[in-house]
Amino acid sequence: MRDRIDPASDRAVYRQIADQLRAAVERGDLGPGAQLPSETRLVSEYGVSRVTARRALSVLVTDGLVVSEHGRGWFVRRRPPVKRLGSDRFTRRAEGKAAFTVDMEANDREFRVEVLYVGRGPIPDEAAARLRVEAGSEVAIRRRRYFTDEQPVETATSYIPVSVAAGTPIEEPNPGPGGIYARMEDQGMTFERYDEEIVARMPTSEESRLLQLPPGSPVLHLVRTAIADGRPVEVCDTVMDAAAFVLHYHLPA
Repeated sequence: MRDRIDPASDRAVYRQIADQLRAAVERGDLGPGAQLPSETRLVSEYGVSRVTARRALSVLVTDGLVVSEHGRGWFVRRRPPVKRLGSDRFTRRAEGKAAFTVDMEANDREFRVEVLYVGRGPIPDEAAARLRVEAGSEVAIRRRRYFTDEQPVETATSYIPVSVAAGTPIEEPNPGPGGIYARMEDQGMTFERYDEEIVARMPTSEESRLLQLPPGSPVLHLVRTAIADGRPVEVCDTVMDAAAFVLHYHLPA
């Protein structure tokens, strides 16, 4: 296979090898979870050093396409991105379905939710301003991690006024069918809108750990404020693996 490498090219040999491996993934020759050729095999097939082979594979890790599993090898990471349905995802609470469930079912994906923390604590300054409470005020806090096909793709932390959450399933690990918004509607609240702000950035070390991100992978940082009866009733701070989602919105003409 040496003839596939152009020694006269101004593109480094390890990048040429990475390009060909990437093309194999994009064609579907190597599907999600498939093992890539080992360093030893690349050395043999391309006639390169082990260092060059490792650099080629590392490029794909940095691109978020491949993960390295110690003692096992290199595997295709990327799954088809989930289409996040924007405003439509909040319309099926009456069916007992939370927004993330709606997204996953629409994409025909397996999923699960891990509850990291449910309790009370001080609200961060930025979230306090959005929730219209004093910085450091005690609020109900719900922190979750979401998995798609057993891969972590999103973390979310909700901040809810104690006056809304106290004595309700909102302060329990499982708030029941439809999630916390359904429990707020049980109290007679009427939702008016959900304001979302989204920025792309690099993750913190803790975010990288929770989402198991390869080096160089960006995240989408989404902050949603839920408005009911003229006041904010929840601020949800969400960090998403940027490679795992397509954001889809309907906008009025």
